[in-house]
Amino acid sequence: MTERPRNPSPREQELLDAAYVYVLEHGLAATSLRPLAAAIGSSTRVLMFLFGNKDGLIRAILARARREELDALRSAAPADADLATTTLALWRWLSAEAHRPVLRLWVESYSRSLVDPDGPWGGFAEQTVNDWLTLLDRGNPGSRAEATVALAVLRGALLDLLATSDQTRTDRAITAFTESMAQP
Repeated sequence: MTERPRNPSPREQELLDAAYVYVLEHGLAATSLRPLAAAIGSSTRVLMFLFGNKDGLIRAILARARREELDALRSAAPADADLATTTLALWRWLSAEAHRPVLRLWVESYSRSLVDPDGPWGGFAEQTVNDWLTLLDRGNPGSRAEATVALAVLRGALLDLLATSDQTRTDRAITAFTESMAQP
């Protein structure tokens, strides 16, 4: 497979953006090139030319989702904050109703990465763990272990929130966790 150019054409970017929106609405599991192409005003032939194949398109969509999520999370957490403040700020972004579609895509991609590491989502779970640890370490550079605990709590609360929609309970849990971090 030929490598994609570093600077995508405007049409390639437009189709990638449209495919990303489509996947946010429909998920990855049921994504088929023909219906996707029709929904975004393209053809399977054009998508194959631009992305190589369905796996290439999925990799491009996941890379776009990951970049977008990281940029948003970086801007949500104060650069000079401690780990508790950073954790709470990240939770506020993660738990916002408007972000549920991208987080459902994250969960689907994360789990597929674990089950099918040779698929287009291969490495996604490990990359996101490292991404999130880097964000959490920003406020507490000396403690990867503490950042790992914060990540585990965030990830667990996020899965719980997505499964139950119980915002109040998960907010309280994260608040209690971050308050306990400040205690000696």
